[in-house]
Amino acid sequence: MQTASDRHEYPAHWEADVVLRDGGTARIRPITAEDADRLVSFYEQVSDESKYYRFFAPYPRLSAKDVHRFTHHDFVDRVGLAATIGGEFIATVRYDRIGAAGRPAGAGTSDEAEVAFLVQDAHQGRGVASALLEHIAAVARERGIRRFTAEVLPANTKMIKVFTDAGYTQKRSFEDGVVRLEFDIEPTDRSLAVQRAREQRAEARSVRRLLVPGSVAVVGVGRTPGGVGRSILDHIRAGGFTGRLHAVNRAFEAGRTEIDGVPAHRSVREIEGPVDLAVVAVPAEHVPGVVTECGEHGVQGLVVISAGYAESGPEGRERQRALVRLARAYGMRIIGPNAFGIVNTSPGVRLNASLAPEMPRPGRIGMFAQSGAIGIALLSRLHRRGGGVTGTTGVSTFVSSGNRADVSGNDVLQYWYDDPDTDVALMYLESIGNPRKFTRLARRTAAAKPLVVVQGAGSAPQGHAVRATRLPRATVSALLRQAGVIRVDTITELVDTGLLLARQPLPSGPRVAILGNSESLGVLTYDRCLAEGLRPQPPRDLTTAASAEDFRAALAQALADETSDAVVVTAIPALGEGATEDAALAAALQSAAEAAPGKPVLVVHVELGGLAEALSAAASTGPQAAPGTTAAAPATAPGTPSGVTTAVAPEATPAQPSDAVRPRPAAGPRLIPAYPAAERAVRALAEAVRYGQWRREAADPGKVPEYDDIDERGAAELIRSLLARGQGLTLGPEETCELLGRYGVHVRRALPAPTPDTAAEAARSLGYPVALKATAPHLRHRADLGGVRLDLADEEQLRRAYAELTELFGAPEELRPVVQAMAPRGVDTVVRAVIDPAAGAVLSFGLAGAASQLLDDMAHRLVPVTGREATSMIRSIRTAPLLFGWRGSAPVDTPALEELLLRVSRLVDDHPEVVAVTLEPAVVAPHGVSVLSASVRLAPPPARDDLGPRTLPAY
Repeated sequence: MQTASDRHEYPAHWEADVVLRDGGTARIRPITAEDADRLVSFYEQVSDESKYYRFFAPYPRLSAKDVHRFTHHDFVDRVGLAATIGGEFIATVRYDRIGAAGRPAGAGTSDEAEVAFLVQDAHQGRGVASALLEHIAAVARERGIRRFTAEVLPANTKMIKVFTDAGYTQKRSFEDGVVRLEFDIEPTDRSLAVQRAREQRAEARSVRRLLVPGSVAVVGVGRTPGGVGRSILDHIRAGGFTGRLHAVNRAFEAGRTEIDGVPAHRSVREIEGPVDLAVVAVPAEHVPGVVTECGEHGVQGLVVISAGYAESGPEGRERQRALVRLARAYGMRIIGPNAFGIVNTSPGVRLNASLAPEMPRPGRIGMFAQSGAIGIALLSRLHRRGGGVTGTTGVSTFVSSGNRADVSGNDVLQYWYDDPDTDVALMYLESIGNPRKFTRLARRTAAAKPLVVVQGAGSAPQGHAVRATRLPRATVSALLRQAGVIRVDTITELVDTGLLLARQPLPSGPRVAILGNSESLGVLTYDRCLAEGLRPQPPRDLTTAASAEDFRAALAQALADETSDAVVVTAIPALGEGATEDAALAAALQSAAEAAPGKPVLVVHVELGGLAEALSAAASTGPQAAPGTTAAAPATAPGTPSGVTTAVAPEATPAQPSDAVRPRPAAGPRLIPAYPAAERAVRALAEAVRYGQWRREAADPGKVPEYDDIDERGAAELIRSLLARGQGLTLGPEETCELLGRYGVHVRRALPAPTPDTAAEAARSLGYPVALKATAPHLRHRADLGGVRLDLADEEQLRRAYAELTELFGAPEELRPVVQAMAPRGVDTVVRAVIDPAAGAVLSFGLAGAASQLLDDMAHRLVPVTGREATSMIRSIRTAPLLFGWRGSAPVDTPALEELLLRVSRLVDDHPEVVAVTLEPAVVAPHGVSVLSASVRLAPPPARDDLGPRTLPAY
């Protein structure tokens, strides 16, 4: 056993679960003295060649001295980490702090360490060494080490590649037959890019292992029809699953070999051959035994339908944590528990491992729902025909994660990013457990394909050890929009918008042509366009006598018109019209749309169910149900509201990240979505317009400007000296002015005035005219309460104002009055920056007073802010017209305001110890901006998860 003198306290925070290159998982943890037997067993399974590469000589076995050395660490100057699966070592890494001559050194005397790896041959090529390098580098940085050295034999090309591909700045030399590598281990832009690219590939493959299995075992299949397990087995069979399927129930009678034609087994261990996915539908108390069987059999992933976990209270939460730890110990990932299931409609898979009784039609929409009930609602809307959503625009993959104990929306986003079968992603999120990572992934995904999100009112995932955001929901929504997320409020809007984006090109701008056979419906559509910020043209009324050919000609003309970016067609039925006329109109609209594929077309129909079906039939060339399988249901659950109607085309090519303006047009006939209400069609179109604008701007996001007068080093020294006083403090006025001044943000002096005489003296030093302000907390920034007197031209006016304030509000000790020189008149604004533990640094802007406090009219951006983003912040608030000459007022100096925002952004980005900044008010005049009051708070910054090594959420 290691003693206290031999080691520091065990660093439990170094333990982590990671996803490997092939999608499996492993656990990384510190090596301790209790691991001696594991180390010996691990070493015995390493090939002689790998041993030679590690020790530069034949080394068949470890001596007792070696075992002691490699298992006894002080966790400062000597550290060893192991990657484990099933509790057994599969790889190790260690560092030893060394001095200038390569001899052992102690902390405080050296910031360099020698690092060495050993990976079991059976696990080489899985990215284990790359993951270990990330974690050992993070540990070393924590212990004051800044540089690694490694000596590698030239023939050991795999290990050389691990180091060279990591993205660190390296120096390489060759002497005495050995390659010597030296590299700094501080994260760089390149090392972070490498790390995130590996993260994407690994997490995408881990989800692919679940969604594209070659063999599936359903555990908990009842012996008689009915029950969850038997139902899921039936759904997989009916869906036409292309792989091998097995039914498992320990209660099966001995000798039973099949159930409904599916091979039957009493245990997963009895299955001959590999099992890629196990769907678990047994009572919660029996799940651990099933997971152990699956792990020992080499199952790659689990979908746990069973309930009784975190949703049921504290005891269930502990049961859920134990479940995840057990599954990860065997390298498996979990969807669930309490999951609705998964669906993959790809013709090569056809997997319906869910509680949905029928397989959705194949399509190009990926769907993720944390809630099973919401998942049912989403699927039902995409199944509807007639007056609702037809089944002809379908699903590529569907994941309902239940309690999302392991696989989350972030993982599914990683999969969808380069999934060739998914063009549009729809997500229902009850909460966002890691906002910083989600916004990063969303930004990258949205640059390639649309991402539409409904955010529910749920809390953080039950059982997860994640930081909760302190940001208001409105702020989180604004940050999601900044990342390119199409943020909608309801499931209906989610489907409406998703169906438009799935089969229509993005509009090039907000100009909308409207045509149809109903003047009133056209005017209603026109009004909704104005309300959504679009620029509609006057509606063109074709009259109720319009024929299908009239519609075709009018639509063709509108699509050819360069002054429009999208077309909305409104249609009402004429007396006596029937299915034939509906089909003719649908064919006419399809014909015109196909001739001009660059603009989106939408249809608003009223009491015209036949047109909705005809639009589907006019373009539907989607694949039919395979023999022996079930087609999409024509009906939906009772009470489901009306939806939209679409037509479907053959499979289209996947989105290309380089396409920064509009998605690729679908192959084959154009698909025109039809909506039963103008407001729903226009809302979907408005979201597409905003998303198209974001795509164009994302192609050139702008730059974070440099300012020559910023004193970054001086600010760092000042912050360091101030934090030496304590762990967290709000700066005084002088310190605030000094720190902000280092970044070119100058606060107007405000001199304390505890008596009328000191007020008069302060005014003489500042120069008249002056302002007299009460700075007591209940009066601060509340000019409406009368605690401010402005434009005091001389001492007489000042003394009179002083007497009025003390008479109204009390003694000077309560008011805390100050005197400040008058600033040029302008618009009062507020600038804030905070560091949220989950989302990171956020910059906010709005007009001071009621606009920001009562109406929450604030703009928010993640730091660092670019010049383009600062410009958009100012223009995005609802009260922005007040800055640009509203109702004859003088426009203010918005370039100076933009510069102020950029300087504050630079301050909090360069110095994460600055955890809060408030400038209120910052008065923007026609020339220049004056900061009248400021506050700054310093504290040790929260840990940056996105700069550390890759890990799965902790339990």
